[in-house]
Amino acid sequence: MGRRTVWWRVAAAVGAALYMATALPGPAVAADTPTPYSYAEDARTVEGTTSSTGAVRLTAGTTYRSSIGPGGKLYYRLDLDAATNAYVSATAVPGAGATVGSADGVRVSLQDADAHRCSYKTARFGPTRSAHPVTAWASREIGSDEYMCQGAGVYYVVVERVGPAAGAGAGPGTGSVSGSVSGSPSKGPSEEWGLELGLMSEPAVRKGGSTSAPETWNSASPQGVSGDPERRRGGSGFATASPLAQGVWQDDVGIRAGETLFYKVPVGWGQQLSATAELGSTTGGDGYVGNAFVVSLYNPVRGFVDDRTANYGGEQRSAALAPLPPVAYENRFSLDNEVSGMRFAGWYYLAVHLGTSVADRFGDEPLGLTLRVRLEGEAEAGPGYLGTSEPRGAFEVTEEDQEAAESGAAADTLDGAGDSGDEGDGGTSGGGDGSGNSTGTGDQRLAMTVVAASGIGTGSLLLLVLVVWTLVARRRASAGAEPERPRVGTAPRGRHGASRGR
Repeated sequence: MGRRTVWWRVAAAVGAALYMATALPGPAVAADTPTPYSYAEDARTVEGTTSSTGAVRLTAGTTYRSSIGPGGKLYYRLDLDAATNAYVSATAVPGAGATVGSADGVRVSLQDADAHRCSYKTARFGPTRSAHPVTAWASREIGSDEYMCQGAGVYYVVVERVGPAAGAGAGPGTGSVSGSVSGSPSKGPSEEWGLELGLMSEPAVRKGGSTSAPETWNSASPQGVSGDPERRRGGSGFATASPLAQGVWQDDVGIRAGETLFYKVPVGWGQQLSATAELGSTTGGDGYVGNAFVVSLYNPVRGFVDDRTANYGGEQRSAALAPLPPVAYENRFSLDNEVSGMRFAGWYYLAVHLGTSVADRFGDEPLGLTLRVRLEGEAEAGPGYLGTSEPRGAFEVTEEDQEAAESGAAADTLDGAGDSGDEGDGGTSGGGDGSGNSTGTGDQRLAMTVVAASGIGTGSLLLLVLVVWTLVARRRASAGAEPERPRVGTAPRGRHGASRGR
């Protein structure tokens, strides 16, 4: 039965590969196309409503996926208590090839039941005029206002498309998920944009702390980080951001025009973060592109902190974030957005985007990308939270976080997406030998070879299918003629090569 099961898996792989090669018009993402945005694997799909009546409820600690059309204004409901701060973020994701202007973007506001705005922020595509994920955030903070948004009850998240192109097209979005969300081409402002929504809660702190932002801090430009770079591939979304520690990091592949790569850095209480993104030179093409690439910083609730842009003319260029204050709870009381954004410990996100117009001058080949990250100061104790955040541990840096930043543990592993399935082989993810080797057994490698062949021509694939079926038939015939028996005087061998006692 074990041998037959293996061959049925091979047969399934052959059938899947043949179907993929013959039924589909082509690969979902071409080799020279920027990787589409990666939504959180556990994101729940919800529909925004065009009225507060009937708005779906969002839960703290959960990520959601939705969409918004041109001119869209969508509502989502929150049920908040009177003690915790709430933060909501909305990442707008235009489809590949979408046409956007510098003033186009998304606005997020958090409102109470009487339509009073607790806060709101707007994120725009900016001077690159290139479609890429942009994120806006809003909050309900206890103690920030004497009269409004302080009590327990119903609140609403309102997400709007803004800018000259916001009203183009057929009308407001319904909040349904469309094909453009996954990165399929959209050529104009009439297309829907994908949305990734996040809601996080922050507990109250012990009384007696400062209620004003630090007046002084080291605002001098930090010393640059030097040394040989280590390889680290960027992710394609917040959920798949590649972890980085202090050091020099070079992207494995580089960055293509129109692509956005995400990285994240664990920053503890009292630590000061600085970062620089460098775009490599190229010998192909000529000309000059203004505001060619941008590096943006977001805090643990995906709140925008700062960004910097740089021009590109084929020579190496860099974009460095402005000096930022050490992370402190009291930073939230500052009127400076760059200071108030540095209010939590946790994962800070770096998003690097290369404008689509770079391809017009310098082609579609990826350009080298290097990041220099520095963390100043020793991590300190937190502000003394009286409860737990949602998600748990959002505003702290653990030893596991630091180890992940050093080792580059994949984001999907950190999120638990790397769990093995229930294949009946003992739950190993690496293959049939249980060793964690990703190559697996010979039979599984054969199946994977057939799957890989789906990327080539259909004629070549059919030839491979015939070869595989011939091998299957011969092995099955051999297995039927000479059943496998243990040698005389030896015990049967286990999956790891160890003898099993009787």
